[in-house]
Amino acid sequence: MTTRRGTAATQPAIAYLGLGTNLGDRRGNLREALARLRKIVAVEALSSIYESDPVGHAEQPRFWNMVARVSTPLSPPELLAELAGIEQAMGRLRSFRNAPRIIDLDILRYGDVVLNAPGLQLPHPRMTGRAFVLRPLAELAPALRDPQSGELYRDLLERGKFERAVVVATASELNHEV
Repeated sequence: MTTRRGTAATQPAIAYLGLGTNLGDRRGNLREALARLRKIVAVEALSSIYESDPVGHAEQPRFWNMVARVSTPLSPPELLAELAGIEQAMGRLRSFRNAPRIIDLDILRYGDVVLNAPGLQLPHPRMTGRAFVLRPLAELAPALRDPQSGELYRDLLERGKFERAVVVATASELNHEV
């Protein structure tokens, strides 16, 4: 899929982004990430903020996670590069897989695109196994279906056994209007 940035022919795509943080001021980290996101995409809606136990490397603070529905003229690789730039600007260090982080930004969905390219898989390959993604995604888009299986994400959530993910705040508590 190729999309040229900023051309009149580019139709904005709807994407779902995962935001996560477990270091420092988690509320402030999400607030800053959203402010930076708003400079590159149109943020249309935000889920509540969910706290969850870490996955993979348990000896670290709990995460705060949320999902944003955005509209963007960027192609998936362009969007991924912008997200990586935000992570880097906010001080994210990639010391090891599932390490603690100031901010983690992932493309969960990009329209109905199914993509398996080096460095970018869509939908996100691990999202259906994680409550901290499925709960906010199902809250934000209860009728959204997985483009590969056709199943509703909320149904996957109801049938699966997942880690704890509980609401700790609403998006409006971040002092951002959507």
